Amino acid sequence: MGRMRVPLWLKIAWTVFLLVWVPVYWHQYGLQNFLYFCDLGNFFIAVALWMESSLLFSWQATGLLLFQTLYTIDLIGTLVTGKHFIGGTEYMFDPGVPLLVRMLGLFHVLTPPLLLWAIWRLGYDRRGWKYQTLTTWIIVPICYFWRPQYDVNWARGLFFREQHVVPGMVYLALYLIVVPVVVYWPTHLALQSWIAKRQAISAGP
Repeated sequence: MGRMRVPLWLKIAWTVFLLVWVPVYWHQYGLQNFLYFCDLGNFFIAVALWMESSLLFSWQATGLLLFQTLYTIDLIGTLVTGKHFIGGTEYMFDPGVPLLVRMLGLFHVLTPPLLLWAIWRLGYDRRGWKYQTLTTWIIVPICYFWRPQYDVNWARGLFFREQHVVPGMVYLALYLIVVPVVVYWPTHLALQSWIAKRQAISAGP
């Protein structure tokens, strides 16, 4: 039987987190909230932890690392300066949002180091960005048509505001092309380079 590469306590801890997080977020925000890539990622990560799957971790890393890191920067920046330089964490400082909801939202901060650790531990799968692109092509159109008033994943416009610059379907088509090219592919290249350098160092002279 092979050696466990992901600690059992981490697998159990993430599973327990999900068991608490899902009903709380469902009650607070509604079912459509789980289509956000960051929230959807929590389920993928749970499966990845139990399967110890480099593909699933790589898949989620290409889609989540940039945005979750920006979230973390905005959160820390606001704590230090009192100003949101990027945005997206306003609810974390809103006393009208239950404290438990805000505390559970800290998963955004934990996700980047967890994904990087898992890739360092399990390796990087080059197919990840392709699966993330396919996920985007499936999820974003759903967000566009289902409960469009929530603008989940900015499917109808940036910063939760429906855009009217171009026809909606043109915006959707551009989204499905631009995001993989501008976000997923560069992240894939960066992760691939990082792992290659790490392997070169480990191999030694």
